[in-house]
Amino acid sequence: MANDEHVAMLARGAAVWNEWRAKSHDTPDLSRAGLRGLDLSGFDLSRADLRGADLRGTNLNGANLSGAHLDGANFFKAVLDGADLAGAFLNGAQFLNCAQLIVTRNWQSAFRDDALACGAVIPDRKPAE
Repeated sequence: MANDEHVAMLARGAAVWNEWRAKSHDTPDLSRAGLRGLDLSGFDLSRADLRGADLRGTNLNGANLSGAHLDGANFFKAVLDGADLAGAFLNGAQFLNCAQLIVTRNWQSAFRDDALACGAVIPDRKPAE
């Protein structure tokens, strides 16, 4: 379950969140969080636990999602233009398609299901349990 303090911190905006991320060594726990329709553009969500998060209609333009665990997250109508997906974990992501994926940065290095190959080789590494 998501850490309520981490979810509340998102509401304070990208500048406050990103400053906290720069100073903190905590891994944000936003697993199963209801983030539907939020504007998270420009947020540093690198290495965040977003497994099973509701990201329907969420604006993730330019967000740093590198190394984030997005397994099982719902991306229905999410906007990902320019988001960094380097090394992100997308296995079992719901309603994510190639049109959404190819407008991101570093998507080829994301760990994903065969349905999201989108013409690129899928990395072999499996997420650590």
